[in-house]
Amino acid sequence: MLTNAPKGTKDIMPDQVYKWHYIEKKWKDVCQRYGFKEIRTPIFEHTELFQRGIGDTTDVVQKEMYTFNDHGGRSITLKPEGTSPAVRAFIEHKLYAEVQPIKLFYDIPCFRYEKPQSGRLRQFHQFGVETFGTPNMVADAEIIAIGYDFLTSMGVSDLTLEINSVGCPHCRAEHRKALKEFLAPKFDQLCDTCKSRYDKNPMRILDCKSPQDQELVQGAPMMIDFLCDDCKKAFEELQQNLDAIGIPYVINPKIVRGLDYYTKTAFEFVTNSLGAQGTVCGGGRYDNLVQEVGGPPIPGVGFGLGKERLLMLMEANGVEIPKPSACDVFIATMGEKAKLYGQKLLFTLRRDGYKCQIDDLQRNFKGQFKYADRLGAKLAVVIGDNELEHGVATCKDMISGEQTEVRFEDLKAEIDKRLSAEPQECKDK
Repeated sequence: MLTNAPKGTKDIMPDQVYKWHYIEKKWKDVCQRYGFKEIRTPIFEHTELFQRGIGDTTDVVQKEMYTFNDHGGRSITLKPEGTSPAVRAFIEHKLYAEVQPIKLFYDIPCFRYEKPQSGRLRQFHQFGVETFGTPNMVADAEIIAIGYDFLTSMGVSDLTLEINSVGCPHCRAEHRKALKEFLAPKFDQLCDTCKSRYDKNPMRILDCKSPQDQELVQGAPMMIDFLCDDCKKAFEELQQNLDAIGIPYVINPKIVRGLDYYTKTAFEFVTNSLGAQGTVCGGGRYDNLVQEVGGPPIPGVGFGLGKERLLMLMEANGVEIPKPSACDVFIATMGEKAKLYGQKLLFTLRRDGYKCQIDDLQRNFKGQFKYADRLGAKLAVVIGDNELEHGVATCKDMISGEQTEVRFEDLKAEIDKRLSAEPQECKDK
């Protein structure tokens, strides 16, 4: 047990971390181009935040949260999603008093006690964006556009944007009545969780993962058919905005989303490349959430995107993430004086910004070059006691094999020249 990661978690090893760095940088770049600023919230929050924000009828709150009492007897929960903490921070720091809208993005770990499966872990990682302060559907389209631009920039082509409207409290009342009437004859066949949802939030039943319950809700009345004039207009405006910016979509009236705070816009980017768990990115509008958790009546819209699922999708689409070189310069030394000079050169080059390595095991030259080869070194500098006596070092291009003698006083300039040239792809070793 001690030598195994806890169930539902995994290590990200050095030979995979570069892929994470790649998508994280791309994510930051696209968000900043859209004018979003990064926010970092604590890894845990007061449990009540998620109970009130996500909704106590959701699977997340009922079954999946990591909740504990701290030494002060306060109920604390590891955050299962990113929107509620962003809302809490928005309220606590009075961002509503600043010029609106407020645009935030984040890159966070999340925790849910779920059955581990491919692309679904108990500790997972999520990108997210939130826009506060505008009810205009231009914001919804912009949020969707960020997801679209980011995913397509990752080389993902097997994607479909599905949109829906889940209405507002006013029009939901009519849908709720019709849905309960539809479900009433089937109540005894529902799972225990959905029986508890019947009175509190019957729309959550549409989102149940039970195959039996999914069968029972076939033909159920859909929210899209009960939209009030305001929600209907908003949904039409969303479609017009998406048409204007050229983002294709399909309307899927079954999209509910698994969190209670959504109003009006709900959307998902889905794929067929990941089997049954096809949602890659999902979100929507939440006009009442800020007020629900103690703030002023400020509207919001956003989405979350799982990093693990994105990497799986990129692999399924044959996207190759470029692997960065681990070593610019390898310094091969032989002899005590040469070793000391090599150490001095090593740290000088590192301070100048180069990725440099030396053989800590002090192998012979043949062993050192094998090691440099495995590191993917672009250039090797060979220094022995003989080279020290003559004031020259040997520079070896590790790709072409070309060797050149360089005087020590010219060595730094030679390295600068060689490594500032057009980069070459290292051949497979």
